Amino acid sequence: MAELQEMPSYIPLEAAVPPVPLYEVLTDLQWETLLALADTVIPSVRVGGDASPNQRRLTEGQFESAVSRLAANIRVPNATDVARAYLQESASSLQGFRDGLQCLFANDVHEEGRKGLCMILDVLNTRAGALLLTGSMIPVQNQPLKVREQIFTAWGSSRLPPIRLIHRSLLAMFKKTWMISSPTLPIAVGIPRVPVHGKPADGFDYEFLQFPPSNDPEIIETDVVIIGSGCGGAVTAKNLAEAGHRVVVVEKSYHYPSKYFPMETSKGLVNMYEGAGSALTDDASVALFAGSTWGGGGTINWACSLQTQAFVRKEWADSGLPFFTSAEFQNSLDRVCDRMGVDSKHIKHNRQNQVILEGARKLGYATEIVPQNTGDEEHYCGSCTMGCAAAGKKGPTETWLADAAKAGAIFMEGFKADKITFIEKGRILNKEKIATGVEGTWTPRDSYLVPEQGDAAKRKIVIKAKKVIVSCGTLNSPLLLLRSGLKNWNIGRNLHLHPVLFGAAVFDEEIRPWEGSALTTLVKELENLDGHGHGAKVEATVTLPPMYLPTFPWRDGLDYKMFCANLSHMTSFISITRDRDSGRVYPDPVDGRIRVQYTPSAFDRQSGLEALIASAKIAFVSGAKEYHTSYADMPPFYRSEEASGLEGADEGINNAEFQKWIDHLRQKSPLNVEKAFFSSAHQMGTCRMASTAAKGVVDPECQVWGTKGLYVIDASIFPSASGVNPMITNMAIADWASKKLSKGTQKEDATETPSARL
Repeated sequence: MAELQEMPSYIPLEAAVPPVPLYEVLTDLQWETLLALADTVIPSVRVGGDASPNQRRLTEGQFESAVSRLAANIRVPNATDVARAYLQESASSLQGFRDGLQCLFANDVHEEGRKGLCMILDVLNTRAGALLLTGSMIPVQNQPLKVREQIFTAWGSSRLPPIRLIHRSLLAMFKKTWMISSPTLPIAVGIPRVPVHGKPADGFDYEFLQFPPSNDPEIIETDVVIIGSGCGGAVTAKNLAEAGHRVVVVEKSYHYPSKYFPMETSKGLVNMYEGAGSALTDDASVALFAGSTWGGGGTINWACSLQTQAFVRKEWADSGLPFFTSAEFQNSLDRVCDRMGVDSKHIKHNRQNQVILEGARKLGYATEIVPQNTGDEEHYCGSCTMGCAAAGKKGPTETWLADAAKAGAIFMEGFKADKITFIEKGRILNKEKIATGVEGTWTPRDSYLVPEQGDAAKRKIVIKAKKVIVSCGTLNSPLLLLRSGLKNWNIGRNLHLHPVLFGAAVFDEEIRPWEGSALTTLVKELENLDGHGHGAKVEATVTLPPMYLPTFPWRDGLDYKMFCANLSHMTSFISITRDRDSGRVYPDPVDGRIRVQYTPSAFDRQSGLEALIASAKIAFVSGAKEYHTSYADMPPFYRSEEASGLEGADEGINNAEFQKWIDHLRQKSPLNVEKAFFSSAHQMGTCRMASTAAKGVVDPECQVWGTKGLYVIDASIFPSASGVNPMITNMAIADWASKKLSKGTQKEDATETPSARL
């Protein structure tokens, strides 16, 4: 095994982001109320004296005890000073906090959500409204912190659904924005700006089309236009370009070379994630993480490279799609894995993955080592979700898109596809829609970063193509089809999210869970709870603070700060469910942005609960002293001294205290969806492949039903949830479909008259 190299002197280039919008999204009074609520969630904790409404006051003994506990885990010389500053910091004291909320409301919250929040803030500033929502006519911002904590906590179980929704939404916003803005949290936790393991390397050097300012549209002619540079689009681009077709790949987001990686989370979420990583379902039950960058999800995923399981392949084949149990599909699975150097031989498990493996062994649970797409080499970095500095994760940017470039493909970043264009042929009652290209708007990077320059530099782009490939991802592909006038009822439906519940085990020993590959093991014991392939797996996850810690319950400000500071001693667990039931994606009625209607069903919540209990058992037999879940209505488990002794070690999970806690958790079934904060990094199914147009959006060759020359090739075409990380399945379908498309196109070209060619 190669010796790991440290890179303490490596400093990534600073990635620019658009400036904070200049216009105010809230009034001064609304800001005052909102920031008072934020300080309720993240208060300044200080020694007693004159009590400010925005400060949590402790006795000197209580404060020094908290400082001492924090300082014991802080690995810097001035640990006590850091602990004090961490406790004394409030949300509103950070300039970056208000700026972060300003950007969120201006750019990433839909109009309905923003208006709803403004209405609640205005109501709180009326005597009658304050009485209704707080039980007092005193404005909430003028209430003592202790009273505000009681009010805010009560909102979580309000009889009014909009108040419960506001409670969940504000909690998610406040926690994440604080973690992104806080200068003390990373020091208190001990997480470095860049990984301490690995060696930085340059990735492939891409070139992108540029256009001078003009009021006239730029017209581009090509054989194939691919809309989206993610896993499906990238594989398709390579295969078609290497087959000799003229290929143009367009991407709405922008490319960042590896020398910018890993980005700070404040920059990376804005530059590489859909909705700046703050997208929520309509009911705020699921947080959505989806790639929006050059290479799509393959740039920000965790290198997990699992092939489609047999029971899923059979389910899809039995639905009228026999390809999925064919040798052709297996050949494509193997081919995409070979290109990316997928293997499990070079894995070095970090401490949290070791806990999963060893704990599962002690319990007799079935486990699996998760292959990684790391070029048949060791790759020990848990920060790749903010981009891979070592270019060692062989996702789309380091393989398929680079291959496509070498074969002559042309690339455009900053292109927002407005609509697919068609011509219609045939009889009035039986017209055939033939795709002829795509129209959209190109925004150069400078204009993206400096919006006040206006629209002068933007260009209308018209791309004429023989074939149009939609690879915008599960959230965006259906919206493009709808904007283009397609009417199939299935468009946007059949959404699957692999909803995830979270666990955190706290140990006496230092774990540093952010070091090493994030996800290298899984427990599959519970993946088929209903006998039809639906259940949940137990895995580890990325533990960058803003992507992990916000999922855990807030009970009061001091308790939450103390919990977060334990991160260096935690191992992470996720209970990731292959969801049986589905939701939908639809356009916002005001501005057309992505809206997601999805609530984890009672059936799927039960699957997640069983895997969450299994992860607690793994943590217990591994010696964890605490176990926390993302279910707000469930107190953490704290191991007693008796359970930690020799006798307790002998009885294992039969420990009476632990079994009582599990019984308590099981009594919560089915989990109240408003108390169980879920996340999703896998979106699938909104343009489902099916044997007929009545059942899906694309046919068995990925062509959109009712059209000719229009294809969808990304995870949106999955017939149901894949049950494993969707990258390899997505790429294999793209490999097969693009090779088949290439052969068909070559036959068409051979019979086409010269005058008909573009």
